[in-house]
Amino acid sequence: LALAVGILMGLAAQLILKHGAMGGGSIVAQFLSPWTIGGLALYGFAAFFYVLALRAIPVSVAFPSVALSYVLVALLGNLWFGEAITVPHIAGIALIVVGVGLLHAF
Repeated sequence: LALAVGILMGLAAQLILKHGAMGGGSIVAQFLSPWTIGGLALYGFAAFFYVLALRAIPVSVAFPSVALSYVLVALLGNLWFGEAITVPHIAGIALIVVGVGLLHAF
């Protein structure tokens, strides 16, 4: 459960940072944006839950499982920001899903 929460918080952090990056302005203004600060804070909370997960899950399983957030970020990036999902994206997503599935199956 802690791993799933950490993954979802990291996913939310990535999307919030993307929203903040779309605001424009100077780089200083972007880093002081509430969106950027909020996204970085969520990464901190995600790390906390990841550490909790490591107490019960081998790092060789936990860390690759975080790759599932890449799949979700790609899909949500397409839905919310109109980012393209090409055939290579789909192939990469499929490989990630299969790889994480294999780690958890054995």
